[in-house]
Amino acid sequence: MSATDFTTTIKVDQSPQEVFNAVTNVRGWWSEEIEGNTAQLNDVFDYHYEDIHKAKIKLIEVIPNQKIVWLVEQNYFKFTKDRTEWTGTKPTFEITEKDGKTELRFTHFGLNPEYECFEICSDSWTNYIQNSLKKLITTGKGEPNATGKPQTENEKKLSEK
Repeated sequence: MSATDFTTTIKVDQSPQEVFNAVTNVRGWWSEEIEGNTAQLNDVFDYHYEDIHKAKIKLIEVIPNQKIVWLVEQNYFKFTKDRTEWTGTKPTFEITEKDGKTELRFTHFGLNPEYECFEICSDSWTNYIQNSLKKLITTGKGEPNATGKPQTENEKKLSEK
């Protein structure tokens, strides 16, 4: 891991299996506008947020209750000069038990400050992991983007452009 790759961590009382199940329920915490499967090795899913962000993501490593690695096969941003930022990057979820709690470390390998989207993307990931995914794990209900409804302040701003 590069010191500049975006990373954020949460700790919860739930088991590694509960955390793993929540992470693989991508519609439950990131976006209801996910097409495809999101839980098994080699699953491929499409994410889109209006015409602002679209991505095709493949699960390239799945170790139940321990690790999930996505590969962004295709990406499109309306708001960056290089519209393909994220292509080839690897959002990674690592689940470990520490001091009687379950720790989820999310690292988006390849998302670093050189990227034009770094500020918006890191703010958005922080919201999705620290807020929506954590709520899905701890309460059973996350706060994903609903169809056509922006979740984060940055997404609301981008929708207005």
